[in-house]
Amino acid sequence: MDIATQSIDGGFAEPVFNAQTVFRAIMDAMARPGTVQTLPSLAHPPAPLSAIAGAVALALCDNDTPVWLDPPLQAAASVKAWLGFHSGAPLANTPADAHFALVANPAEMAALDGFAQGTQEYPDRSTTLILLVDDLASGPALLLEGPGIEKTSMIAPPGMPRHFVEQWKQNNQRFPRGVDIILTGRDGSLTCLPRTTRIKTMEA
Repeated sequence: MDIATQSIDGGFAEPVFNAQTVFRAIMDAMARPGTVQTLPSLAHPPAPLSAIAGAVALALCDNDTPVWLDPPLQAAASVKAWLGFHSGAPLANTPADAHFALVANPAEMAALDGFAQGTQEYPDRSTTLILLVDDLASGPALLLEGPGIEKTSMIAPPGMPRHFVEQWKQNNQRFPRGVDIILTGRDGSLTCLPRTTRIKTMEA
């Protein structure tokens, strides 16, 4: 299959309905950090972009939202063509220019403070990171606290950056500025880490 065919195939079968379904799952996950939403395969993007990360991108991105791709995704011409065709989103040149960032290899991603942080007046002008992980349960456990969480919640995404918890503490301290994260598992699971969520390792 050539790049042109891959760019046209694999979008939402029912764009409005499918986008609403994905957007609702994201909003629910943002409101209740650590809860896991499960979505069917609504989009079928070219590798290495996963089905659920592709669906999230199609639900959130449009021609007014520059998207930054990490090196594995940047190297895939078919992924760039697919995103451009189905979302219309332009590619950001740097993480700091991005409204959204798609990261296929979180372990090697840029530091969180390298992405757009928003301003005190416009904190929503920050980057939302969409991270691709295998699942949300097979990695080191992360304990979550904060708004939307009754006491504590726990997720365990594998392949996160080595100093992620420390970086996230610094992200908390920049509030109301800071990034938000959507974690997408290849098994169709999704959870969110808004900037107000506090994270501890289970050993802490």
